[in-house]
Amino acid sequence: MPEATTSIDYVMEKASGPHFSGLRIDGPTSSPPASSATAPSVADVNAPKQPFVIGVSGGTASGKTTVCDMIIQQLHDHRVVLVNQDSFYRGLTPEESERVHEYNFDHPDAFDTEQLLDCIKTLKSGQPYQVPIYDFKKHRRCSDSFRLVNASDVIILEGILVFHDQRVRSLMNMKIFVDTDADVRLARRIRRDTVERGRDLDSVLEQYAKFVKPAFDDFVLPSKKYADVIIPRGGDNHVAIDLIVQHIHTKLGQHDLCKIYPNVYVIQSTFQIRGMHTLIRDRGISKHDFVFYSDRLIRLVVEHGLGHLPFTEKQVVTPTGSMYTGVDFCKKLCGVSIVRSGESMENALRACCKGIKIGKILIHRDGDNGKQLIYEKLPNDISERHVLLLDPVLATGNSANQAIQLLIEKGVPESHIIFLNLISAPEGIHCVCKRFPSLKIVTSEIDVALNEEFRVIPGLGEFGDRYFGTDD
Repeated sequence: MPEATTSIDYVMEKASGPHFSGLRIDGPTSSPPASSATAPSVADVNAPKQPFVIGVSGGTASGKTTVCDMIIQQLHDHRVVLVNQDSFYRGLTPEESERVHEYNFDHPDAFDTEQLLDCIKTLKSGQPYQVPIYDFKKHRRCSDSFRLVNASDVIILEGILVFHDQRVRSLMNMKIFVDTDADVRLARRIRRDTVERGRDLDSVLEQYAKFVKPAFDDFVLPSKKYADVIIPRGGDNHVAIDLIVQHIHTKLGQHDLCKIYPNVYVIQSTFQIRGMHTLIRDRGISKHDFVFYSDRLIRLVVEHGLGHLPFTEKQVVTPTGSMYTGVDFCKKLCGVSIVRSGESMENALRACCKGIKIGKILIHRDGDNGKQLIYEKLPNDISERHVLLLDPVLATGNSANQAIQLLIEKGVPESHIIFLNLISAPEGIHCVCKRFPSLKIVTSEIDVALNEEFRVIPGLGEFGDRYFGTDD
């Protein structure tokens, strides 16, 4: 470190200026991440999240609709739409209508697969779609009426042959096959077709023997191999449906970057967390409220980060004289804040970990290289500890990378570092995770992008200035 910069007073005086969480590098030696070269447009910021598409297949009357209804009921906190493959039956010509008993409605050619593809692709793009309505008594579509289906969080595509076409399968995030005994399916089909579709018993049995069973053997059953989940007994299998819904909840709450980098963790969003984010992102909020709600969020992030530390099993005797088997906290632990914004997270860490040691790293842009380390003060035995690295905003990832590199040079194993922040930009996550794939990142929300000034969008402004009251 140059002699001119050894004074702590000098260091802190320089740090009192505008602070960027993630260095802004203007010099010719560095260039911005490719994805942040231009500011995200309004359309990018408001782009709809890709919906989760579930395909549900199985034999006729196997209980597919019941399974779909149960999934929809349990996903009550998400917008869910159901698209039936039956809506995309081709209308019969007058000649075909005269010989309807010889028409195979269970053959792939009976469906307008091209329109079905167009429907799912349109819904996945965030646009509404007019789904045709099929009249099962007249065997043709209602020409003057449609069902308007809006874009949603979850799209469920249900039908006997939704797994038959590879193009349709490729649009699905999850494929479920409902497996029910053939006798049960036949009994259900007789009841459905005679009561709901106005057909007589003899025609139903004739159609089943001539078309339905052979089509099941030729087309439906072979598609079972494409299923991710097979549900025996259909809607009666509550355990299977509960597990499926839990998996869908997990996927809906998982950011795309978490699928790319398994070491990135976003704390589960709730209305409380979203509400606190709304408050601290509001530029009109008072300093007192900004600090109050930021502290609440920081505490949640710290608690979540502590959950990723190693533990050992421990037994204790309770006041009732009973034995309780629990876990013992990690003893070798310290915090390191990236000055100045990271210091806002220290109180939450101290509140969670009594007597914890906290080191400091100050990285300040000086000239065009933007990477001069000005000051560091770390525990002498830091190489023997797990480290919680603190910085509320992960923007470009440049300052974070330098801080992490310093810790590694001090002997801290990369896998012993947990980086905690309130919000993260995708560019910063890419930057850090590509260089340090073994550390963990814990954040409460991943924002859209960086703008051309390397600020997180939508972001929350200069966190340190707002927290410490130096933004006036």
